This record gives sequence, structure tokens and C-alpha cells, in this order.
Amino acid sequence: MPVQNESTEATSSTGSRPSGARRVPLSPTLAINEAMARKRREGVRVLPLGFGEAGLPIHPALARELAAGSDRGAYGPVAGSAALRAAAAGYWSRRGLPTEPGMVVSGPGSKALLFGLVMSLGGEIVIPTPSWVSYAAQATLAAEGALQVATPPGEGGVPSPALLADAVVRARGQGRRVAGVVVTLPDNPTGTLASEQTVRRLCEVARELDLVIISDEIYRDLVHDPSRQVPSPAAYAPERTVVTTALSKHLAAGGWRIGVARLPEGPIGETLRADLLGVGSEIWSSAPAPMQHAAAYAFSEPPELVERVDRSRRLHAVVAGAVTARFEAAGARVPSPEGAFYVYPDFEPLRERLAADHGVRTGADLTGLLLERYGVGVLPGVAFGDDEQALRMRVSSSLLYGETEEQRLAALATPDPLTLPWIADSLDRLSEVLEAVTTPLPLAAPATC
Repeated sequence: MPVQNESTEATSSTGSRPSGARRVPLSPTLAINEAMARKRREGVRVLPLGFGEAGLPIHPALARELAAGSDRGAYGPVAGSAALRAAAAGYWSRRGLPTEPGMVVSGPGSKALLFGLVMSLGGEIVIPTPSWVSYAAQATLAAEGALQVATPPGEGGVPSPALLADAVVRARGQGRRVAGVVVTLPDNPTGTLASEQTVRRLCEVARELDLVIISDEIYRDLVHDPSRQVPSPAAYAPERTVVTTALSKHLAAGGWRIGVARLPEGPIGETLRADLLGVGSEIWSSAPAPMQHAAAYAFSEPPELVERVDRSRRLHAVVAGAVTARFEAAGARVPSPEGAFYVYPDFEPLRERLAADHGVRTGADLTGLLLERYGVGVLPGVAFGDDEQALRMRVSSSLLYGETEEQRLAALATPDPLTLPWIADSLDRLSEVLEAVTTPLPLAAPATC
């Protein structure tokens, strides 16, 4: 059963759908979480590799700061508190992107900020293929749709500059308005990081075609090689690049819903800021004040949080690398993960065998087989805009760190997390399942008279 079938649709309180209302299915990344819960209720041993959560405990210092801000119940400025905006400006400035606090806007998660930015831009929004599931959905809900452009081989998260130019020129030749382009550095779903050359060329095309760039850098601090620089478009096209981030990934505070956007200096940024604040004022008013207080502390990067991020980065790199090795051993092609906690295996080399033995012909067929027969939850590439026939899937390794806070802290602390029994057991279970799926079934014995 394809995972997408776990989605539910938003309806009115009476159960009927207003005429002309848009159909909004549940995000596939949230649907897979529900599918895993269902399999657990059925008593199935599950391997949760579908949901893109960091899978680590909140640092005690962050919890302390949240508690310290819990008495802040008043509305604040739509853009966020002065303390948060100053801290976020410092965070970006330390990464080579000088930032004025006045061009920072906070919101209830970078996801909400991305939605507000897409709504403010209007028109069609170019998104890389494959890319995070919500970009296309937001472009459909808040603007005039998504214009999908393939990424260069091995460089996820950034549309091919040559294909981008061609697609935008063609669309505009048909009278369509293309307003912006989204990039993700490093990428979800592939876990790769685009090269500086590709990002520079994309910025040149964006400038030539007057496109605003939205650079989603929520995984920036989780590049596996800490010496490798993230080639942010804000460094090469500063006048037209918006950068977003949040606490969700590098500090594992996804449920806190607090994010920030860095608007560019100049006319484009000033207009976007005014529009984004207008959208925010009507949707979220202001980000939760206690979260803002904790986020200001987080973006100031005290030593204990810097150390936690470093440990998290190492853990993500080691386990994602181990998961990659298990898929490669099964015969899949896998781009080497370079950031975050994602792996994007391709089972194309096994297509004939999977079709003959299991009737698998699409990515959804394959992930449905893994879920229903083996309790392995992953998402098919089609959920990220990939070709329906492609036998690719996104695998998130971050929920293998343990089921309890004690286990997850141990995974952070140990020099070799692969020796921990619960992680080793999960990896061995993954290998067992992959072997069962990819090993040729024995030929039936010939009938005898």
C-alpha cells in the first residue's frame, strides 16, 4: 500500500467540502508518522525511517531558558523581540553574512515564514526536483503554483541553473509570472550539498531573470564536514536572497515552532519585509514570546549549545553513513550524504528483480511493500516531486538513536554510536529487510507427472 494513502484531507466541520475549496492532503512526512503508529498498534516491529525529526533531547539550557520566559504572555512585535532579532543577526554575521537586526523577522517556525514569503511573492515559485514536500504544497496554496526544475546530478537542493533559465523563459513566454526560486542548503531529501559553482551560477540566472531567491538553510549547521563552507546565495546575490532557519534541526526543537528569516538590504528586501509582516500580522500575530526568549539564547550560541550541535553533527554523519552502507550492500545506488540525516537510495539496478519477485514497478510500490510487509517506514521519491516510476526513497536515520531520552543521550555521548546495541540492532534489522526484498526468490520446481 503506498504511503500516500495514509493522508487525510481537510474538510469543513460538517464533513462536506465548500464549493471551490482547495484539497489539502496531510503532508507525507506527517502521514508516515501516523502510519508508523498504526503498525505499532498492530503489534508489528517497526523501523521508523520516514519522519524528518532530529531525534534528540532538548538541551537542558534551552529548557531552562524556555521556563525563564514562561511568564511572557503579552503580544510582541510581529517581527519579533529586539533580543531575538539581534541574536539572529549575530548568528548570520558569524557565518559571513553581515546582518542588521532590522532585516530579521521571526515566526512560529521557518515553515510558516516560508509560507508567508511565498504568499508575499505571488506568481509561480521554482522549486528543485526532488525537494522537501512542503515547497510545492505551499506554492500551490499561497501563490500560483510550483515550477519544478531538476537538480544537477549529485547536487540536491538547487535547480540546475541552465534548466532554470530555460524553464522560466518558457513560462514567461506563455504569459505566466515566475517570481522566485527556492533552494535548500544542505538538501532534504538527498542529504547532499550543492557546490559553490552551481550556487554562483544560479545567482547569476536569478539576477538576469529578476527572481527572488529563498534559501532554506535549516540544516546549515549539520554539514557533516565542519570545515566545508555552505555556499549561501546571500553571499553571491545579497540584494535578492532571503535566508531562513530555525531551531528544529540543529537543536532538535522541532515542536517548539520558532524560526527566523533574514531579509536582504535594499528595495527588494524592504518590500518583502513589509509584505511578510502584513501576512504575519493576520496569521500568527507574533511568535510565542517564551519561544522567542529561548531562541534569543540559542542564536547567541553559548558554548554548551555549540558543543551539543557538534555532537549532533557527528552522530548524524556516522549513522547516516552506516545506513548508506547497508543500502549499498543491498545493491542500491546512494549519493554520499553530506549533511543532515537523510539518505536517498535508488533501487533502479534492481528494477527487474523487484518487479518479477514482488510486483514493484514504482517508488510507492516499493515503499508500500517495505511498510506493510516489514514495518519499515520510508517515503517514496514521488512525495518529493521525483518521477513516479523512480525507485528512489528518502530515508531518515535520526530516529534510530533510541526510544528513550537515556538512549539518545548515550548516542550523543559515545565516540562510536554504532556499537550501541539498539542502533546496531536497528541497522541489522534494516539489512535483514533489504536482503529479504532484494534476494532473488527461488525458482519453482518443475511439475512432475
